[in-house]
Amino acid sequence: MSFGSFNENGPAQPMAEINTTPLVDVMLVLLVIFIITAPLFHQAVPVDLPRVASTKLEDKPLVVSVALDAEGKVFVDAVEIDRSALAARFAASTANGLQPELHLRADRGTRYERVAEVLAEAQRAGIVKIAFVTEPAR
Repeated sequence: MSFGSFNENGPAQPMAEINTTPLVDVMLVLLVIFIITAPLFHQAVPVDLPRVASTKLEDKPLVVSVALDAEGKVFVDAVEIDRSALAARFAASTANGLQPELHLRADRGTRYERVAEVLAEAQRAGIVKIAFVTEPAR
């Protein structure tokens, strides 16, 4: 059985050409389908909205900033507090039903134990969004 010609005179060689006609047909069908369905993606209903002067609502999250210095002192929102008052401060920030973010800044020389204590108090108070604030690399 020969591929390529009906000539039986020489050795049979397979046809080395790719038939691109089916590929072009499929691509043209896909193009037509896309052209027809593309306007259907825009399903906006034209509505003439009223114009009202109002203030823009800012949904900024409540941020609790905690800083630990090299000596282990705790500062909440730039005010030094006792370590025993930290739990009450975290509980007060979650009392209104909002989920605050904890931004933790720790000095490079701070012991990890102090950082872990702050994280444990935040977890007990129900704070789950915690960010570690660092300096950019030089």
